[in-house]
Amino acid sequence: MRRFAVALLGLAVVVGLVSPATSTGNERTDILAFDVMAGVSEPFTGMTNPIRDVNGGGLPWELDHGEGELRRSGRLRVKVDGLVLARRDPVPENLQGTNPVPEFMGIVSCLTSSGGVAETVNVATDPVPATPEGDARIKELVSLPRPCFAPIVFVASSTGSWFAVTGR
Repeated sequence: MRRFAVALLGLAVVVGLVSPATSTGNERTDILAFDVMAGVSEPFTGMTNPIRDVNGGGLPWELDHGEGELRRSGRLRVKVDGLVLARRDPVPENLQGTNPVPEFMGIVSCLTSSGGVAETVNVATDPVPATPEGDARIKELVSLPRPCFAPIVFVASSTGSWFAVTGR
């Protein structure tokens, strides 16, 4: 009986610690945390096969590492290292392994509904500086739709073509 009471008390403590973050809609709660991103590659380069209405960069890109998080409040944090043009054809040899773009921005894509109709909503951050080596840090607040189902995060040019995306 004593073990049962101790187990019940332990469960109550765990529920008490978990419940506030999940049931009250705590704005600090992550709705997406990631440590994997992929560079744009064929067939997603250009306008042929956009992902959620976001076109890929015109050439293939690669990156060493990408990570970040998106919170319910719209706080987006993304860190990319080595986001550069791919070191292969069709990228011109003199551009391979370089980042010719001075600024990156983040784009968050959500599936949501309006009036009972499903739709895609994409929201972008302001551009941030990117190094010639392809390193950048995005820390911005975006206005997310409610609800924001199946969020995808892109790192893109200031014109909106994506170079890296969450997932692999």
